[in-house]
Amino acid sequence: MAKIAPFRGILYNTEKIQNISDVVTPPYDVISDAERDAYYKRHPNNVVRLDKGRPSAADTGQDNPHTRAAAYFQDWVNQGILKEDDAPALYLTAVTFPIDDKPVTRFGLIARVGLEPFEKGVILPHEKTFSKVKTERLDLIKTCHANFSQIFSIFSDQTKILELLIGCAETTPLVFDFKDDANHRHRLWRITDALIHQKVSDAFKDKKLFIADGHHRYETALNYRKWLTENGAAIDENHPANYTMMYLCSIQDPGLVILPTHRLLKTVSKPARDLFFQKASDYFDIGTHPFDPANPRAALQQLDQSMTAPSGTHKFGVFLKDCREYYILSLKPGVMDQVFGNDIEAPLKELDVVILTRLIFARLLDFDDDMLDDHDLINFTSKKSDAIHAAADRSHDMVFILNPTTNEQVTRIAEKGLIMPRKSTYYYPKAISGQVMRSLTL
Repeated sequence: MAKIAPFRGILYNTEKIQNISDVVTPPYDVISDAERDAYYKRHPNNVVRLDKGRPSAADTGQDNPHTRAAAYFQDWVNQGILKEDDAPALYLTAVTFPIDDKPVTRFGLIARVGLEPFEKGVILPHEKTFSKVKTERLDLIKTCHANFSQIFSIFSDQTKILELLIGCAETTPLVFDFKDDANHRHRLWRITDALIHQKVSDAFKDKKLFIADGHHRYETALNYRKWLTENGAAIDENHPANYTMMYLCSIQDPGLVILPTHRLLKTVSKPARDLFFQKASDYFDIGTHPFDPANPRAALQQLDQSMTAPSGTHKFGVFLKDCREYYILSLKPGVMDQVFGNDIEAPLKELDVVILTRLIFARLLDFDDDMLDDHDLINFTSKKSDAIHAAADRSHDMVFILNPTTNEQVTRIAEKGLIMPRKSTYYYPKAISGQVMRSLTL
């Protein structure tokens, strides 16, 4: 059973921070170094100082982004810039954004969720993680003892529990109402009614939670609890380390959108690039289209039509540095069965990210596991325009464009206990960081 409970959130004090949009950010893992620097300049109390601190050449074990984050956090609490709520609450959020030029609102519940090992089948992952990122996140939480951002999870809301909370919000004052840099509107309500808390807790007892975004943070929460135990901490049932902070969204929500995560390869040897399409022709039908690096917009306009893939088919766009064409790879029928047989479970063979990782990267480009885990070799973006520019400006040797994974695929894979490759999904918009935080100290 999923344990969902209210908690005493730590929120920005609106008497001290007039414009909440000045202090919130997207999650740490989608913030570039340049964007981080811009958030630093935007406001001295921006949450980026806590969740993605800026390193310095003079950093030491005693003075580094994590120790500075801990000092900022304590200082902001002492100054009243951040305030812990007096009573436990559930926090209902809404983000309104356009899809096909029409406004859509996605609702989410920020709550305290009991940690469960994946093998129990209560909280389920769907993709692999990067070991380097987990180490960095664990160092942060060990130093700061706080959740600065929430894990994004999805669940099947057949009982319409979120509708109950939305109804409560109609008679509850707004805590925050602001627009972010993308002009998306964000609202947050504090639900303090104990009867509502119980109804929500009861409704989740028979539900599974699927991690949509935040696998690193969830595994870090498990590792943090283990670290405390190994260092002599008494972890009883109510200890804060037995819980983490989650943003919970209904699978049925029309605003639950997945974007593809395109792959940008920093370095691929010229011999590997020269032989790539000859090797790929055994497995793919290959189409070509003109590409002018000086005018990437033209390729972007054509690409959407070229990438349309009817159900059961798989297409990939490929751009190469210094190439005047781009390519569409269409997987030939039956290839995954012929190549991999029973080595890959049937549901995984239907995923574009698996075809890309196992067939294209591992077999055609000879990437080993270390290379697939190398965040410096493989970069990611959800924006086709940024991906195409990465080839046009010669900053990356090869760029692969994907179609998105579906919510149905995510839940089916997770329920079967299977794992997708890293960065298989990009839920859009991301659950924004800084609206609510949570202390991990007693």
